[in-house]
Amino acid sequence: MNLSGEFAVRAPRDAVFNELRDPRFFASCFDGVSDLRQIDDSRYDATLETKVAFMKFRFKMTVEMVRIEAPDTIEATIVGAPSGFPGRLTATSITRLDEDGDTTRVRYDIDAALTGKLGSLGQTVMKAKAQEMERQFVARLRAAFEDAAPEESR
Repeated sequence: MNLSGEFAVRAPRDAVFNELRDPRFFASCFDGVSDLRQIDDSRYDATLETKVAFMKFRFKMTVEMVRIEAPDTIEATIVGAPSGFPGRLTATSITRLDEDGDTTRVRYDIDAALTGKLGSLGQTVMKAKAQEMERQFVARLRAAFEDAAPEESR
């Protein structure tokens, strides 16, 4: 399953890059993320609880930042397995940031694979869930900078 997209954030590229590099901030952009724990400088464990169609899942996830080129590129790998359900999620994510006047253009490509019974749920259902999570992430990232803007002008 491939997901890609682009959106704008009204903030300088360095600021957006720094927030995306912060695992606590990044995790806060999604519902259901808990137990975030740093393993080393580039790897983190977390739990993701989510509902897909009529089923609830609890994933044990590991995220590794495999390439960081400030201030424009972040590449990560994600591996997860749902508790009590056969299957596995693996993904590679590449995010690129470009300056565009007073905004930052965020471009991303995600290549994800689902195996086992998890994969048998169907790509359509899983893609719809991924798109829902994508919309939530974009809204929360934008809101974080909109909320910060009045404080900066004080």
